[in-house]
Amino acid sequence: MVSQQDLPSMQDAGASRGQGQSPSGMGALGRAGVILLTYVLAALELTCLFMQFSIMPYLSRRLGLDSVAFGYQQTIFGVLQLLGGPVFGRFADQHGARAAFTLSFLASSALYLLLVAACSPSLPGVALLFASRLPAALMHTLPAAQMVITDLTVPEERPAALGRLGLCFGIGVIVGSLLGGTLSSACGIQCPAIVALVVNLLGAVLSFTCIPTSTKEASAQAQAALPGAPKASVFDLKAITRLLLQPGVLPVFLVKVISGFPSGLFMVMFSIISMDFFQLEATQSGYLMSFFGVLQMVIQGLVIGRLSSHFSEGALLRASVLVFSIVGLAMVLMANVFHFCLLMPGLVFSLCALNVVTDSMLTKAVSASDTGTMLGLCASVQPLTRTLGPTLGGLLYHSFGVPIFGHVQFAVNFLVLLFLWRQPMPQKKDKVW
Repeated sequence: MVSQQDLPSMQDAGASRGQGQSPSGMGALGRAGVILLTYVLAALELTCLFMQFSIMPYLSRRLGLDSVAFGYQQTIFGVLQLLGGPVFGRFADQHGARAAFTLSFLASSALYLLLVAACSPSLPGVALLFASRLPAALMHTLPAAQMVITDLTVPEERPAALGRLGLCFGIGVIVGSLLGGTLSSACGIQCPAIVALVVNLLGAVLSFTCIPTSTKEASAQAQAALPGAPKASVFDLKAITRLLLQPGVLPVFLVKVISGFPSGLFMVMFSIISMDFFQLEATQSGYLMSFFGVLQMVIQGLVIGRLSSHFSEGALLRASVLVFSIVGLAMVLMANVFHFCLLMPGLVFSLCALNVVTDSMLTKAVSASDTGTMLGLCASVQPLTRTLGPTLGGLLYHSFGVPIFGHVQFAVNFLVLLFLWRQPMPQKKDKVW
């Protein structure tokens, strides 16, 4: 995938941030404190996001919307995040971590404020509900957190540090889902949105007061703004696509998109599959999602970091694609929810390893001044699946049933694995493909 000639340029791109030096301006928190605060902010934002996901179907139904209109909302949310991810990443590179975090939390606050307004009987709820999707273009706290961690860790520590964000995601899935259901049942459907609004305003304050202006090293900041050069626009698409043409970037990015897309289709359709195929009630589906969250916390937060210290990123990437293929074969034979529970650890491992390893490899392949933009591009992969998934996944499911997702996952990842296996395996010390 990456030729031997490409390896020096990829290593040089990460050399400026591979010496373990912290950027200046960390303030009283210091490097470790900023990283810890970043994890906390990511956990808070994800918790609020899953609180929102838990009430959206019920709020839509209360406002008289059918499943088609609800699908339109999901599509709008995915498209806006897809388009906003690279632009937000470029904004983070140009204006720093503090501005990126603050902007994301303010956008989230606007979304929850509109949701609270949509719950009011005296206001046009449907219009406000659809309007609440618009701030999604700037809601990218997780990519901002990934940028900060990338900037403040040496390449050898990066997979483990990025993997710990899986703990934040797991906390968000479990706590957010439970809080959303509990608060809406006890205090009304608007209560989770009010709590999320307050939490995100608090996150904006913490970001503005405690996150440093920039987490990049002085050399990277100088590289980003050369004297006499015109300041590039945040919306400069050429500058964004230029990253994909750098040595070793496009192949890794395509593997990230193609390998994870079949499982993404399945997860997009999971709410329908859990009702129709597994015959689960809403409470049982919640327990299953909690199990998924716990698995992600353990695997991405603990297992991936340990494996990355013993195996190269190329080996871990191939392992994730191999497990994807095996899980796909097993999904063809899956007949009940117990079978799915047996497959879930393998599926979660592949998803976590693919995302963590490719994010780490891609940020090493670009200069330190472009890590935010690169992570913004990576963050657009999931919204792409959410945008195309409902239509394509629904067509496959209604035409061929659940086994088709296993067939597609096996076929796609088997081809990707054959492609990867023909590439030279670098030594572990290289930490690149």
